[in-house]
Amino acid sequence: MIMNLTPIDDESADFAEAIKQKIVEFNQAHWQGLSRKNLGLKLQDPEGKLLAGISGKTFGNWFLIDYLWVDGSLRHQKIGSRLLLEAEAKAKARGCQFALLDTLDFQAKPFYERHGYHVQWVQQAYPEIGSKFFMVKVL
Repeated sequence: MIMNLTPIDDESADFAEAIKQKIVEFNQAHWQGLSRKNLGLKLQDPEGKLLAGISGKTFGNWFLIDYLWVDGSLRHQKIGSRLLLEAEAKAKARGCQFALLDTLDFQAKPFYERHGYHVQWVQQAYPEIGSKFFMVKVL
């Protein structure tokens, strides 16, 4: 069989999604029908402008938090805490026992620690001189 190996320097979203889908299909055979379910909350003003939000997925025992963001003008008003706690409650209602997230050294590590998360692993020199913290919490 003749095959062509093609370099892709500017990876398109379609290409990445195709690779991801192949892995998902392979993994499904080993996970007895488990699937990821989106879980998110957003805070908007009356005009619909996004002010804050949390986005992640529940998967088996795990709540996988992808993003938590609060507009700079609204920080230190417990909005992030409200989003996090409400999302964790929704994840628990789906049967999740643990939560997982990552944060960078200049982001929100102390915030997550105050909410019961602890560092599971640190990726040093990320992307060059910083650190990326992988944090977990028992829900």
